Amino acid sequence: MKTIGLIGGMSWESSIEYYRIINETAKEKLGGLHSAKSLMVTVDFAEIEKLQHEDRWDEAGHILVKCAQDLERGGADFIVLCTNTMHKLADQITANVNIPFLHIADATAEKIVAAGMHRIGLLGTRFTMEHDFYKGRLINDYGLEVVIPNESDRAIVHRVIYEELVLGKIMEASREEYKRIMNDLLSQGAQGIILGCTEIELLIKEGDCNAPLFPTTRIHAVAAVEKSLADAPKV
Repeated sequence: MKTIGLIGGMSWESSIEYYRIINETAKEKLGGLHSAKSLMVTVDFAEIEKLQHEDRWDEAGHILVKCAQDLERGGADFIVLCTNTMHKLADQITANVNIPFLHIADATAEKIVAAGMHRIGLLGTRFTMEHDFYKGRLINDYGLEVVIPNESDRAIVHRVIYEELVLGKIMEASREEYKRIMNDLLSQGAQGIILGCTEIELLIKEGDCNAPLFPTTRIHAVAAVEKSLADAPKV
């Protein structure tokens, strides 16, 4: 079993979900008293959020690079960045470590392609929905068409993440807004919806949408276990 190196704290609400899903999946696959071998370094999200909204991405990258290097020195075999948005800095991280990086968009895109879909809706922070680091990877590497909400709905999705979900606030009114926004994406031909922020899964569940959902926290966490066990002997 390889040791999973987790960069968490963005937010800790979703990092808890990573840890839970990773260990539940390891137990499911291996049985008995098994759990996953992992290391986690967590950041102070207040510092990261400030750098995001001030467009100081390079400074945020320095923080995450140090986290990744600490994990590498600690014995991690590969890196899992427990957030969608900060994959904007994936190249900066991978350029400064010698161990593999498991990209959340790759793990998610592989599930979408395997489901036979080609046009997909994307919800996430404004950075994830509007910047090219995520959409571009889906489009250029996997041939997917990506549909995002209109400007006013993007503002709603972003606000709910930063003012509610990262604080652990689950509001029924926000769930209804997200359901409306997802239905609008389906009306534009989306065949499924990427829950492209790790906190969205705290709000939206199966049954909240009339099309398949691709919950990136779960997909990424399960992929981490599969990578960890790829060369492990069968039990």
